[in-house]
Amino acid sequence: MSKIKKKIGFIGAGNMGEAFVGALIQTGIFSPSMIYATDISEKRLDILNKTYGISVMQDNFKVFSECEIIVIAVKPQHIYQVLSQISEHEGYQISNRKIVVSIAAGIPLRKIENLLYNSLDNGSKERLPIIRVMPNTPALVLAGMSGISANKYTRPEDVKTIKIILEAIGKVIEFKEEDLDAVTALSGSGPAYVFYIAEAMIEGGIKVGLEPDKAAMLTVATIQGALKLMEESNESPEILRRKVTSPGGTTEAAFKILEKNKVKQNVIEAIKAAAIRSKELSR
Repeated sequence: MSKIKKKIGFIGAGNMGEAFVGALIQTGIFSPSMIYATDISEKRLDILNKTYGISVMQDNFKVFSECEIIVIAVKPQHIYQVLSQISEHEGYQISNRKIVVSIAAGIPLRKIENLLYNSLDNGSKERLPIIRVMPNTPALVLAGMSGISANKYTRPEDVKTIKIILEAIGKVIEFKEEDLDAVTALSGSGPAYVFYIAEAMIEGGIKVGLEPDKAAMLTVATIQGALKLMEESNESPEILRRKVTSPGGTTEAAFKILEKNKVKQNVIEAIKAAAIRSKELSR
């Protein structure tokens, strides 16, 4: 991957922030000397410093001032306080171009703009593009899926830079911001749906006589294999499912129960409910 010769700062150094730091160093996109992090927990900062050799501090404004890329990785309920403290600081000005990336779920671009642009003139706003990112938890094992949306001040080269960063933790697709609620419902919440199915498969295996550890091993390996087959076969999930389902066989017996209980329709309704809730939270 391309090496980015800019300073990047993470405001918030929780699990997702650490996943980014580790991936960026592992892939060589950033050297540790170019990575900064802040967090309210001194313990977290100490761990990151000792593990990765990055610069750590508890001064959000200093990281914002010194870095050209700033990743806001705090919990959504804390983002208003964090960004207000930065934008209301007496030294707040945007003399050099910076990219702000927010991974705070449910916080729309307009709310981030209201906080960061309030005291800025048009020239300063143009030097401070904002990109909203919706990652998911498999990013913690470098298998994430991120949807991104950029505001009007973002240039194509800014998006390219952020895509390089996000590709260190998985895959990335660019969307219009109005689509991010659907992205949240499908891929943001999506891992939980898979875990739920895995729970049911393990419990089902136990019910038909398997030992719990063996039921778990079979379930995980089966899901991994099915995903790999979907990725490499160039066939739709429906076609692959039909190939497994022989007339009068065991899989058909299972699907008669799934169809009777409208499992597919219920999953669709669940995703729709998640998208509606995402819209409500972003108002």
